[in-house]
Amino acid sequence: MMSRGGAKAASSLLKAARPRLFSTATTSTIRSMSHETSHLMRPAAADLASPPGMSGWIWTTRAPTIGGVRFASTVTLGEKTPTQDANPKKTEEEASAGGGDKGGKVIASYWGVEPSKITKEDGTEWKWNCFRPWETYKADLTIDLSKHHVPTTFLDKLAYWTVKSLRLPTDLFFQRRYGCRAMMLETVAAVPGMVGGMLLHCKSLRRFEQSGGWIKALLEEAENERMHLMTFMEVAKPKWYERALVITVQGVFFNAYFLGYVISPKFAHRMVGYLEEEAIHSYTEFLKELDKGNIENVPAPAIAIDYWRLPADATLRDVVMVVRADEAHHRDVNHFASDIHYQGRELKEAPAPIGYH
Repeated sequence: MMSRGGAKAASSLLKAARPRLFSTATTSTIRSMSHETSHLMRPAAADLASPPGMSGWIWTTRAPTIGGVRFASTVTLGEKTPTQDANPKKTEEEASAGGGDKGGKVIASYWGVEPSKITKEDGTEWKWNCFRPWETYKADLTIDLSKHHVPTTFLDKLAYWTVKSLRLPTDLFFQRRYGCRAMMLETVAAVPGMVGGMLLHCKSLRRFEQSGGWIKALLEEAENERMHLMTFMEVAKPKWYERALVITVQGVFFNAYFLGYVISPKFAHRMVGYLEEEAIHSYTEFLKELDKGNIENVPAPAIAIDYWRLPADATLRDVVMVVRADEAHHRDVNHFASDIHYQGRELKEAPAPIGYH
């Protein structure tokens, strides 16, 4: 009775598992093997005294030689095979060999996407994932910081006074706290390039035309401004209400600039040009406070040293100098873009200043 019951159970199990076990074989092959693949063997009397946890019945197979794969286990149900335990460990060891994750934690990917190992010129490991060595540069500190576009048309004046009106609440809120001021400024300054690049990207797709490189140029500007923020985050730690203010200001400014760019790109770029002029002024005041000793000239953050290729002993003053030079370049790019539109041309008709820092 026990034998008959065990045979029925094994037969039901084999029927349920057969589609999985023989999924790689053809239908005719499955039929020919169905009589010889699996059967139940009653163990010898000496084997009936099974160790604790072991079944009295063993599911054995005559493994067919299709692809050299065994389609059934020779161990009892509920017992793990050695490969089940070994494979995850091996995957973990292989993933950790890719390295680069903080705290020794690794992310194993089924898709085979492994982190690339990058080294610096001196052979040390590159530790930044947000940018790569070939994206770093030395800022051009010789750029003219005094250049200014005199507003003449109605849109120019509107853009100019819009920026001036935004400066008043900023001065009242931050006063002489230039570290926090720079941090807040960069959360706004990184928006126009992304919005402009996104809209040009969609326009290029709609019209089936190239952009003259302006999509890349504007997205480069947005990324550069974001790196300014990542740098000042290491210098000035924002308080909770400053973070809340960033969310509010960014949400309002993003939508307002998006609408402004759709209506008039020449106005949008002109306004950013004036914003960058104000940024130059703010960083100049920042430098004055550093020179007076009112703000401590701390060592430059490591991310700034690698991004701008600064010397190892660089200070906060060096960082402010290169950031101010970046803002001057963004000023020129946006005033140039506005001038193109004022001349009745499209941005794609003029080569974009890609890599202009």
